[in-house]
Amino acid sequence: MARLPTGDPAPADGALPMAALEGLGTRPFGFYVHVPFCASRCGYCDFNTYVPGEQGAEQAGGYVEAVLAEIDLAARVLEAPPRVDTVFFGGGTPSLLKAEELTRILGHIEARFGLRPGAEVTTEANPESVDPRKLEQLREAGFTRLSLGMQSAVPRVLETLNRAHSPGRPQQAVAEARAAGFEQVSLDLIYGTPGETAEDWRASLDAALSAEPDHLSTYSLIVEPGTRLAAQVRRGELTVPGEDVIVDRFETAERVLADAGLRWYETCSWATDEAAWCRHNLGYWGGGDWWGAGPGAHSHVGGVRWWNVLHPRAWAEKLAAGTSPAAARETPASDEVRLERVMLGLRLRAGVALDQLTPTGRAAAARHRDEGLLEPDDHAAGRAVLTLRGRLLADPVTIDLAA
Repeated sequence: MARLPTGDPAPADGALPMAALEGLGTRPFGFYVHVPFCASRCGYCDFNTYVPGEQGAEQAGGYVEAVLAEIDLAARVLEAPPRVDTVFFGGGTPSLLKAEELTRILGHIEARFGLRPGAEVTTEANPESVDPRKLEQLREAGFTRLSLGMQSAVPRVLETLNRAHSPGRPQQAVAEARAAGFEQVSLDLIYGTPGETAEDWRASLDAALSAEPDHLSTYSLIVEPGTRLAAQVRRGELTVPGEDVIVDRFETAERVLADAGLRWYETCSWATDEAAWCRHNLGYWGGGDWWGAGPGAHSHVGGVRWWNVLHPRAWAEKLAAGTSPAAARETPASDEVRLERVMLGLRLRAGVALDQLTPTGRAAAARHRDEGLLEPDDHAAGRAVLTLRGRLLADPVTIDLAA
């Protein structure tokens, strides 16, 4: 199950240090809205989500009002609210909310902050939780990007993941989004599911590509403690694939997607061109500012990070009382910031500027270039960019470059 990090006490009014507010608006500013409700829980999921019958799920009725209250809180705390570059509705399953409810939340963000011209507005969705009418309503309301959780095209793999959608439904949902006028459509896939074969993974990649998405993300399945999947593995009912299998799946994805004309721009993400990159996620990876609204949502402004209480009822009660729902916050030390900057930069095809590294980090970059973990041409141009092999060994490279 989802757990929060430890941190320092957060003030009841949510106030931020003046230093954190300096420069606000000069960096990309995003709004993340966490919708914690799902129709059912996938066996591998440890996100902060609630399904019918669980405590927290009954709070769905008051959820929208509480989100609106947190948007109001954000506008007060930030004093001179910056215009919003990106909005991302994640979850959970945001598309379980009615189109009118999602529209109301987006409208409140626009009213209190304003959206920049050309703002990217994304919602995640399950293929079975959208239909042509709902997609048309969302597009008319200003949503520009749809991210669909496909996960696999193979029924028995979906069954292991406790996912349920009919064969061909993700591709149909992409077509419906196109017809509704969505500017970008993304599909998510998971590899490394127990029992998945190389042929299964290739079939999922081919099925996803047949829908002609602008953007595709692939994630290695992680068996998180406390999940149903972890219990099945512990009992010996399922066997987790070895590292060699995970490497093979990743290399297959890179080869197949590159052959189809998609290029990686982030470790787990490929796109047809720069216009299809997820700008909201780039804000995370590039050190931008964002406010996370919703139970368990994380925020970052001017180097200060905080996270909300997990349970929907506790979150909503704090907001109803006029107080911040933050559970705790932190201001990382300079060495932590440097490590994170290198880690996030190396996730991207743009990489990290060598002149931002210490002498020790630059020496490590030269060594890793010679070892084939960093691209030599990019190194010559002054940047550290991971090769395919380097992307598989990113953790030790990150530590060395951040020294």
